[in-house]
Amino acid sequence: MPGVIAAGGPETAVAGATILQQGGNAVDAAVAAAFASFVAETGVVHLGGSGIAHIYSPQTGRSVVYDFFSNMPGLGREALPAHMDFAEVMIDFGATTQRFHLGRASVAVPGNIAGLCQMAADFGRLPLAQLLEPAIQLARDGVAIHPFQADTCDLLTPLYTHTAGMREIFARNGRIIQPYEHLHIPHLAETLEALAKEGADLARNGRLAQAILDDQAAHGGLLTAEDLARYRVRPLEPIRLPYREYEILLPPPSSTGGVLTAFALKLMAAFDVAQMAHGSAGHLQLLFEVMSAANRARRDWDMWQDSLPIDEAMARFLADGYVFGYEAEVRAALLGRRPSPTTPEPIGPGNTSHLSVVDADGLAVSLTTTAGESAGYVVPGTGYIPNNICGEADLHPAGFHTRPAGQRIPTMMTPTIVLHKGQTRLVLGSGGSERIRSAILQVLNNLLDYHMKLDEAVNIRRVHVENGVLQLEAGFDLAAAAELEGWGYAVNRWQNRSIYFGGAHSVSRTPAGRLVSAGDNRRGGSTAEA
Repeated sequence: MPGVIAAGGPETAVAGATILQQGGNAVDAAVAAAFASFVAETGVVHLGGSGIAHIYSPQTGRSVVYDFFSNMPGLGREALPAHMDFAEVMIDFGATTQRFHLGRASVAVPGNIAGLCQMAADFGRLPLAQLLEPAIQLARDGVAIHPFQADTCDLLTPLYTHTAGMREIFARNGRIIQPYEHLHIPHLAETLEALAKEGADLARNGRLAQAILDDQAAHGGLLTAEDLARYRVRPLEPIRLPYREYEILLPPPSSTGGVLTAFALKLMAAFDVAQMAHGSAGHLQLLFEVMSAANRARRDWDMWQDSLPIDEAMARFLADGYVFGYEAEVRAALLGRRPSPTTPEPIGPGNTSHLSVVDADGLAVSLTTTAGESAGYVVPGTGYIPNNICGEADLHPAGFHTRPAGQRIPTMMTPTIVLHKGQTRLVLGSGGSERIRSAILQVLNNLLDYHMKLDEAVNIRRVHVENGVLQLEAGFDLAAAAELEGWGYAVNRWQNRSIYFGGAHSVSRTPAGRLVSAGDNRRGGSTAEA
């Protein structure tokens, strides 16, 4: 078997498998699948977004994180435009509502094109033009949109109908696109064809870059030519963390998610989880306390990462002595059967997609991308939909447009790789903003502590702690929930499964060496073998 892939939709997965069949490696497959996702999963990701990828080679033992998340725009600009295109819309999630901002001034410096092209150049076997062919074909022919994507478009109707260009794509019949209706993005195929010929320079200083900048200048945007020219993909060393008999590799900042997940895993490792029945009141209490502790610790992390060199901040945050203080709090809560204090955490959007690939040589890629919710417009004549990462309140707690130009924006993306004796054991990640961390923690707990099969580990019910309340996905034992409430814990019982709890599309290599994949059915997960 040349390899397997798990992704957020069938067209994405098939694109990756096709490249594996053509002789590409896992990086080739991930790059091709990601570009295909910008067409097939356009309800959640776009070409104009950003991401983080994590690569591991068992032949060399080398792991590298490619950080191509967004920078703040505005380099070379002396002042903000007199009239910025920065509008607020309200999205109704049913149980709650959330404000988002869109328009040209919501666009952060994009990284997807630069990051994917550099990955292919550094690690791939096949030419970029070949990797782009599946996406070009999808863009040329259009796709029948799948229910998860259609539901996301419906949820984000105010953004996806904000301008005439967006309405032409997502509301051509006077209403938002429905499941299995044909979706076509005018001019996107031509843009991808130009990218196949010109490479990343197309978006750095080529025709696409100029079209983006002209639109920004004409409509109150912040992005400058200097932003695009000076943007760089960052190859980084991962956080390496022992867990039981495994080694877990996590992305460092700009991934706040990687640091907080490492903290939570260090806490979890201090407890004999497997002795607790899965889903029991004791297990749910431990999950609550570990997640709640990470939320409380985040206050220190946010302060230290802004005031210390990043390596020093990580060393202090993950030091045994620091983590031990929280371990003592968790133990006291477990023994006393009472909840620890909780800290509210800013809730961010969940429009993110993830894919995992492992090839026959064990080369592994975990790749997460996002465009926020999109900036609500299309760059004329390009099919290019920009991000609204400068318009997401959770990423800018000090206020919009307050970070200095050129600064990398923090993200919750946490593409993760697990090793066993130097060999790839598991590749995973998730969409879902703050729920990324809880989804990854629970898949790891399910697979590494409870030794579930991968599909069960990914798709079994999950929990998440939000504002001191344990969000309990449908399927848990109601008696366990009632017992937990008797100990003083606030529990919200969901009546259904939901995209709220993440989308952890994963690939594992079993102890016998067999490759297995699992798509998270909360978010339209799909798998393919080559």
